Amino acid sequence: MSARQAESSGSDSDPRYANVDERKRKRMISNRDSARRSRMRKQEQMEDLVNEVSKLQNENNKLMQGIYVAQQRYMEMESANNVLRAQAVELTERLRSLNSVLQIVEDVSGLSVEIPEIPDPLFKPWAAPVFSTAYYDIC
Repeated sequence: MSARQAESSGSDSDPRYANVDERKRKRMISNRDSARRSRMRKQEQMEDLVNEVSKLQNENNKLMQGIYVAQQRYMEMESANNVLRAQAVELTERLRSLNSVLQIVEDVSGLSVEIPEIPDPLFKPWAAPVFSTAYYDIC
């Protein structure tokens, strides 16, 4: 039995093999540490990406909400604009009617009456009179 021990422990007692075994063990430990660090880096990267996705989704939701609010405001303004256009057409027609009455009065009475010129805001919106913003303050 002592011969067997001598044979099996021969590589253990040989300094050349002991040095190789020690290097192999150190290399295995180093590889494990490196793999552990690599897994930790990957986990941190994944957490960072998940956080970034969450942040971008929140930002996207805020932007979508802002777009929705802007669209609603645009639709309100478009509706109010249509009302004002209709009012402008109605008032223009009333002014034309009143101008024709003034023309008749001028023709019948012989007096000179100043008849104002009728602007056409539908064809020249930049020349249209500016209406009060009180309507918007009420809404």
